[in-house]
Amino acid sequence: MSETRPFVRSRHDRMIGGVVGGFARRFGWSSTLLRVLFVIVSIASAAFPGIIVYLLLWLLMPEEGA
Repeated sequence: MSETRPFVRSRHDRMIGGVVGGFARRFGWSSTLLRVLFVIVSIASAAFPGIIVYLLLWLLMPEEGA
């Protein structure tokens, strides 16, 4: 059985709250690329409330090691 990493905010790979760094680590993606993609999608789509989603995830995701 393979071990999966939980969704947690990163303590080391963070710009604001560690949400994107946590997602990048969970899936093994580049955090810089994921941040750029998140900003582009947030700006390009009025239907995608990026700031609200980020704030909700910041509140709901536990911090790494907590």
